[in-house]
Amino acid sequence: MKKLFLYARKSTDVEDKQVLSIDAQINELREFAARDSINIVEELIEKQSAKSPGRPVFNAMLERIEAGEADGILAWHPDRLARNSVDGGRIIYLLDTGKLKTLKFPRSWFENTPQGKLMLHNDFGFSKYYVDSLSENTKRGLREKVRRGEYPGPAPIGYLNDYRTKKIIVDRERAPYIKQAFEMYAQGNVTYDHVRDFLGKHGIRTKKKRKVARAVSHFTDFFEPHLLWPFSLCGRSV
Repeated sequence: MKKLFLYARKSTDVEDKQVLSIDAQINELREFAARDSINIVEELIEKQSAKSPGRPVFNAMLERIEAGEADGILAWHPDRLARNSVDGGRIIYLLDTGKLKTLKFPRSWFENTPQGKLMLHNDFGFSKYYVDSLSENTKRGLREKVRRGEYPGPAPIGYLNDYRTKKIIVDRERAPYIKQAFEMYAQGNVTYDHVRDFLGKHGIRTKKKRKVARAVSHFTDFFEPHLLWPFSLCGRSV
């Protein structure tokens, strides 16, 4: 009986996003392994996109396969293993050299033959095409937002993303304090510490929930998104 690593992956490390994806993959793969009498050496979970090389769990898994700890990999689909040409090439090369003996997918056929590797190569190619096409479509949408005068990204502090209309709206709770911070900064007679203390007093913090740092670079990062926005809170009533 061949020994396989069970490998499940989702595209983000944010815990509350795509969480069902991992559970669904593992449950389906366990059932498939039981039906096909597959010996699972270990279940490996990765929370990272595969569009670029460098996934630590994936790399360690291939190293362990080269060391002889397992004969192959069980995954939901080839796109869970690779969406870039480097990782896809590594898998095919390991198959060529015999260090990786088999791959198992519940929804995709594979045999370690010239025809099987050709089909696998096509699957990796389609996966890469999906990522590249998605990137182009996203950039096109962002450019169109700029043409319409809309902010092309996550709402800056003082605004909120309205996920129903896909537009940015004023954050009525925090916007008045952001406006006051701009007015204080524009007067030229207050220090960064004054602005920092004012924002901290009213609960305005960084994305990591920390108080805005005193360093000039941090204040620049804080104000810059608003300065890029053509209708910033400095120039509109709230």
